Amino acid sequence: MIKILKYNEVANEDIFARVVPDFDVTAIVSDIIANVRQNGDKALFEYCEKFDKAKLNELAVTKEELNEAMTLVEPEFLEVLKKAAANIRKFHEKQVRHGFIINDENGIVTGQKVIPIDRAGLYVPGGTAAYPSTVLMNAIPAKIAGCRQVVIVTPPSDDGKINPAILAAANIAGVDKIFKVGGAQAVAALAYGTETVPKVDKIVGPGNAFVAEAKRQVFGQVSIDMIAGPSEILVVADGKSNPRFVAADLLSQAEHDKLASAVLVTDCEQLAKAVSDELERQIPLLERAEIARASIDNNGKIIVADNLKTVIEIANEIAPEHLELCVDNPFDFLDGIRHAGSIFMGRYCPEALGDYLSGANHTLPTSGTAKFSSPLSVDDFVKKTQYTYYTEEALSRVASDIDRFARKEGLTAHAKSATVRFED
Repeated sequence: MIKILKYNEVANEDIFARVVPDFDVTAIVSDIIANVRQNGDKALFEYCEKFDKAKLNELAVTKEELNEAMTLVEPEFLEVLKKAAANIRKFHEKQVRHGFIINDENGIVTGQKVIPIDRAGLYVPGGTAAYPSTVLMNAIPAKIAGCRQVVIVTPPSDDGKINPAILAAANIAGVDKIFKVGGAQAVAALAYGTETVPKVDKIVGPGNAFVAEAKRQVFGQVSIDMIAGPSEILVVADGKSNPRFVAADLLSQAEHDKLASAVLVTDCEQLAKAVSDELERQIPLLERAEIARASIDNNGKIIVADNLKTVIEIANEIAPEHLELCVDNPFDFLDGIRHAGSIFMGRYCPEALGDYLSGANHTLPTSGTAKFSSPLSVDDFVKKTQYTYYTEEALSRVASDIDRFARKEGLTAHAKSATVRFED
């Protein structure tokens, strides 16, 4: 049963405690990365057989397999994929940045260019699970940014095939290449390249603890989006909220993973008890009841505060991945939310809207990192470079300033590089 905690009546460490996985995969992942670096495709084939129980002849998904997938996915779901893709494009096209130029002094030009990264690698969980939504959320911003090549790695099922829904989503999103490889070995392949899998400039996308640790270890060799922890939802709800709705929303994340975190923060003790009762009623009805039960019992909590102002303060301190504002006038509270990956506003805006259809990205900061990081966006697939141009006359006007500044820092060669041009 979910814990009910009264704010200011229990220790803050209980209120703000986070889920910490109790296993360390650092050494295992390090060995996998080293093996892939040394043995390339050979290591990937071996890991695929070992972990995915699939004996492959080739790693790349063929055009024939892609075409076949489009025929295997029911037409109604293809239409849903296309609708979701259109919403994602509409949202992310607003994020496109442009360079600038400053030319308001004689002989001086400064500016900044915004340049897409050449090659993006997208990790998509697969095997027994299928997450076509992850394909759309990661690939579409990369394509909008203008990446020259977007590639996907995803583990196959034991028959050596990729779930048709994933391939259909990749086709709709315009992905360039798809490879049948998952786990830490897939991250290693993207980071260092193999005979078949190209080396990329950035790796994005969610995964299990092995994938997250592999991303951590290859960071610096390539860029990554974030180190994602277990999924989280925090629901802010007042006394008018429907406990059935709130319980269902909490379970929408609890069913992800036994380590997932579902939290309700409310100013109404009666709602807290009603939601607890609803969770007990709804959990046995779920297909993933065992997972949801473990998540709710071990990591779930209901926090009761005296007023909504304090509720919002608690939410900001937790800085959740997903935050629902189940109140009458959610826009009145929007400015008060400073730390959240994605905010869902009103009583008819479940977090699942963001997972699939609204267009806002669902790759979000977890574990409190929303205090300093952002959802995946077009910005993740571009880099910026700056440029400066001075004429001889323009440099002459500031050479003495450069000289003085450089000498203050003890860097006389810096100073000389400016003044030497005017010594004669």
